[in-house]
Amino acid sequence: PLMPFVFESFSFEKYDLVISVTSEAAKGIITSPKTKHVCYCLTPTRYLWSGYEEYFQNKFFKFISRPAVSYLRKWDKMASQRPDHFIAISREVQKRIKKYYGRESVVIYPPMSFGNSKSLIGNAARIGNLKRNTLDDTCSSNGNLITKNEYFLIVSRLVPYKRIDIAIKAFNKLKLPLKIIGTGSDEKKLRKMAGSNIEFLSNLTDGELLRYYKESSALVFPGIEDFGLVILEALSVGKPVIAFKSGGALETVTHGKTGEFFYPQNEEALIKVIKNFRKEKFNTNDCVSQVSKFSKEMFRKEFMDFIGKIM
Repeated sequence: PLMPFVFESFSFEKYDLVISVTSEAAKGIITSPKTKHVCYCLTPTRYLWSGYEEYFQNKFFKFISRPAVSYLRKWDKMASQRPDHFIAISREVQKRIKKYYGRESVVIYPPMSFGNSKSLIGNAARIGNLKRNTLDDTCSSNGNLITKNEYFLIVSRLVPYKRIDIAIKAFNKLKLPLKIIGTGSDEKKLRKMAGSNIEFLSNLTDGELLRYYKESSALVFPGIEDFGLVILEALSVGKPVIAFKSGGALETVTHGKTGEFFYPQNEEALIKVIKNFRKEKFNTNDCVSQVSKFSKEMFRKEFMDFIGKIM
């Protein structure tokens, strides 16, 4: 509740251009009439809008937080009118900006930065500063030897809207190996749900994470994501993706060429796709080439072209 006051306290009087990168309060900064404010929007504040039901599943918490949510929603809508221009990270986010804020936006995809472990968005999984051809044939993590192409992979924060529970239910029934890399508020609950064929991993080095990507059969992506940088990470090492047919995945996965979609968003639909999945069907080069339009160079060109037009 105090975040609006923090961002409204900043002064930008000396600047000709201010760019806010945000999924929450930074778009609410106050600028002078002579200053251009461009908001690079990761998503309209998720816990207030598109993800409200997932964040407030607990009925008591939902009830006691109602006044704060009501206030923040009013402020968020007001703050969304302050930027001169909106840039969305995907068509999915572009639709949300129109729906919740009533604002138009252009889409400029975020960069998949291969040489830097920190992306613009701060993606949950990091490939890092690694030369792939220098890695050993095997590596271990937490005492577990990684075996080639014998498991499916999830790389994600373990929070409700990611819908990791769907994948766990599906793999419990399939009895196939699944490795889940990540931590989050749902971790304890998800561990209790998981069968012995499902392994949770965290605190990996960049090299270990990259090896898990490379030696998996496919990345499983069961949630509705704003964009989904982990999809690009998997594709960049030639691995196909099995994703729920919605959100940012529709903009990064080509059905039948770089991955498969399942629909609706439940374990039965996911099971059906995994049963018919054959990794040999997918060409490594097709997966890698899919990532080229999300390069740092492309992002820089499109962003600077946009700034040039408005200044």
